[in-house]
Amino acid sequence: MSDYKLTIGLEIHAELKTNTKMFCDSKNDPNERESNVHVCPICMGHPGTLPVINKKAVEHVCRVGAALGGTIADFTEFDRKNYFYPDIPKGYQISQYKYPLVSGGNLNGVDITRVHLEEDTARSMHKGDESLVDFNRAGIPLMELVTEPVIHSAEQAGAFARELQLLLRTLGVSDANLEKGEMRIEANISISKTEEFGTKVEVKNLNSFRSVERAIAYEFARQEKMLEAGEEVVQQTRGWDEGKQETFGQRIKEGAAEYRYFPEPDLPKLVLSEIPELAIKTLKKALPELPWEKRERYEALGVKSQDVVDLVASLERGKFFDEVVENLKDAEKVKRAVNYLTSDVAGYYNEYSDEVEFEKLTPGAFSELIEMVCADKVSSRGAKDILRILLEEGGAPMNIAEEKGLFQVEDTETLKVAVLEIISENKTVVEEFKGGKEASLQFLVGQGMKKTKGAANPAALKKAILDEIG
Repeated sequence: MSDYKLTIGLEIHAELKTNTKMFCDSKNDPNERESNVHVCPICMGHPGTLPVINKKAVEHVCRVGAALGGTIADFTEFDRKNYFYPDIPKGYQISQYKYPLVSGGNLNGVDITRVHLEEDTARSMHKGDESLVDFNRAGIPLMELVTEPVIHSAEQAGAFARELQLLLRTLGVSDANLEKGEMRIEANISISKTEEFGTKVEVKNLNSFRSVERAIAYEFARQEKMLEAGEEVVQQTRGWDEGKQETFGQRIKEGAAEYRYFPEPDLPKLVLSEIPELAIKTLKKALPELPWEKRERYEALGVKSQDVVDLVASLERGKFFDEVVENLKDAEKVKRAVNYLTSDVAGYYNEYSDEVEFEKLTPGAFSELIEMVCADKVSSRGAKDILRILLEEGGAPMNIAEEKGLFQVEDTETLKVAVLEIISENKTVVEEFKGGKEASLQFLVGQGMKKTKGAANPAALKKAILDEIG
């Protein structure tokens, strides 16, 4: 076990869902494939243009702050963050420095330092010796959340980031898809043997939760090896190479002074107390059920802890389950529904992860299937077959059971035919059962289920076998 203590602070950016960009009326469309179509003189940084604040973006960040239990600023302003790079056409980024919209708060046991609002940069693309810039993304509202340096494991960092993504989606302020760059995570990592922090290294280019965890683990090992060898860790920005599964140096880390922050002269100061819809009571009243509140509600329904985690992991899953609970209105049926959702349904989507969850399977059809199982109209095997068809094609469970012959067989005459065949084919096993070997009966029932392709009612089948054996 290492003698070094790992300390992590996260900086997470999320593109906000608004109709237009942060300071102009160009369309905010993250799905646009053609380059440089959603641009205008303002987001392209033409001289003489004046920005206008997107009120919806401000409201989005304040809603996040209310959900986190943070303090919504009374006075706030925007600042110019100066640096020169091709993705910043103005030569500065409009951000917030001294007066962020939100201060404090907590998520998943991690204290929040601040949440502020800024404009996104353009997207740079490098092909060989050629570099191209797409300005569609330039000016999109970007929320930045900064945690306190209170995270002490890669797993805790990953769990926090996942919870934040779920919160943003729950609030409807961001889709927060990492693979599309709508949520971007940077980890500030240091290690030390004392209570004092070690030298901080910032790791960028983390485009998945697993990458966050792996990069932190790698950086911990790298810094520990350096310190044990008597080398000095340099404060710098590093990237993450997904192929090599290692970090690499990019540049020496800039300090705030190097950005020469100063208040944005072209935007007004904001006094949020003068905007009624941004009052903290109003914001909290309008919040939807938050992820941790939903978990408590599911636990109160008697759902097991791990199943609760799985059901709340996505908005679609939680919404689907809520409708199923409303349909079934019975604790035992809900329990049966949870088993199918967290095993068969989850297993199907894990296997076909590119599919949209619940695209074909509806809460009504799934609830009907659970009712059929609980009423012994279909066997467990038959239910799984019906569910697979519902997932792939949709439809009505009763119709599928009729078409595929999946209703559970209880008819005495039908079962008798199957029972006579398995007795004839397994005479030795029958004699073993008559001699007192109880396990032989279960074998015969299993053969009967196989012969009826899972359609037989196990209890009725067992009775038919016993009646025939005498």
